[in-house]
Amino acid sequence: MFLRIENLLEPGEVKRLREIAANTRFVDGRATNPASTVKNNTQADTAEPGAQEASRLIMQAFGRSPEFTNFCFAELVAPPLLTKYAPGMTYGEHIDAAEIQVGRQRIRTDLSCTVFLNDPEAYEGGELDIRLQGHHLAIKGRPGEAVVYPSTTFHRVREVTKGERLVAITFIQSRVRDGVEREILFELGEFYAFEAENVSWENRQRLEFVLQNLKRRWLDR
Repeated sequence: MFLRIENLLEPGEVKRLREIAANTRFVDGRATNPASTVKNNTQADTAEPGAQEASRLIMQAFGRSPEFTNFCFAELVAPPLLTKYAPGMTYGEHIDAAEIQVGRQRIRTDLSCTVFLNDPEAYEGGELDIRLQGHHLAIKGRPGEAVVYPSTTFHRVREVTKGERLVAITFIQSRVRDGVEREILFELGEFYAFEAENVSWENRQRLEFVLQNLKRRWLDR
């Protein structure tokens, strides 16, 4: 299961992130994955103040997004990283590493996230291509839109043939490790939020009983 958050970032935040990207040093994307033979992009130098500001801006957006909170049940979120793709660049099909090192902390990658920062019309190619049960889902989001998907899925970034693709990426360790359990909690939570007022008080309480006790069983185990 994956989630699209259409307006994770406000227009002013998108503008600022583009400014940061234009004035921050980028390095070979293999700096964080030197063994990769399919990764061909650039990423912001994390020692740069601009890269750190960009990370904080996106983390703040995650924190105020109910969709992100209710879908991910995030325990740990890796600092979001700006990445660029110029013509000829691509990221071949792969599955994300099960763990990543962030400072002295290791984060289990249950979910991956891409935040789109420039207009899809500004570049050709560059779709995020996620393989789902033999089918391919190609996503090219609007500025400020985020896509969250299981890190266990095969995915790639198609070759950019014109223009520049600018996104931020991150990885999430969820408090609900099992993807099916996480999906059940999300769907029950969405149903409760939108439909609980339309059922009797008794049935609303029964739904609350199921939702809260499933959380007790599945959170932080």
